[in-house]
Amino acid sequence: MRIILSPAKKMNVDTDSLDWQDLPAFLDRTEQLLDSLKGMSYEELKKLWKCNDQLAELNVQRVRNMDLRRHLTPAILSYEGIQYQYMAPGVFTTWEFSYIQEHLRILSGFYGLLRPFDGVTPYRLEMQARLSVNGARDVYAFWGDSLAAQLFSETNCIINLASREYSVCVSRYLPPSVRFITCVFGEEKDGRILEKATMCKMARGEMVRFMAERGITDPVEIQSFDRQHFHFCPERSDESTYVFLRESGGAGANKGRK
Repeated sequence: MRIILSPAKKMNVDTDSLDWQDLPAFLDRTEQLLDSLKGMSYEELKKLWKCNDQLAELNVQRVRNMDLRRHLTPAILSYEGIQYQYMAPGVFTTWEFSYIQEHLRILSGFYGLLRPFDGVTPYRLEMQARLSVNGARDVYAFWGDSLAAQLFSETNCIINLASREYSVCVSRYLPPSVRFITCVFGEEKDGRILEKATMCKMARGEMVRFMAERGITDPVEIQSFDRQHFHFCPERSDESTYVFLRESGGAGANKGRK
């Protein structure tokens, strides 16, 4: 079983807490992307990234000075978005770190597919970016089916906790032999399920922690997830979609774990 998760835009450098273990599996292709970014002007990069001047200046400097092999941070400690705050890897036990290293995979527009202890450096490149590289019209086309193929070589069951922007890199190539279970976190209103971005990110992070704490290897076991006021809804779920509904009026925790 493998769990797939999206990255976060905000990244951190932490070369002290834990050592990285390996270089990313697709680093040679990451180098191709970096070469293309280095060949772009400031204005071209700002347009690609769709960001303000402050972020553009920061990331242009990152591109110009980027070293993909030294002064790296384990991927699991590098991302600082909401889902990673609620996962709280900084307080994982050694056993929980071992669990996520085996089971968790982070999808990345820049690195492709990351294991938690792969060494990374801060970057900005979303999977849906329109960056043409080596004849590929955009980042999706650049990666093609390579990320999915790697995952399918590792497992026949994938727990999808990634946003659609990233999960489509896997789901569009799904063979009949692989089970792909998407976890949906929402609230029911007027017979419809509403998914709110922040709420979903919180729940996805909590779900990774929940699975790591229990060492879950059977998908059925994640149906007992009960954090952030969510509970499994069998009536709304099926073999490929696990729906977790939030209790009406449940405020949940508004702060990430420390």
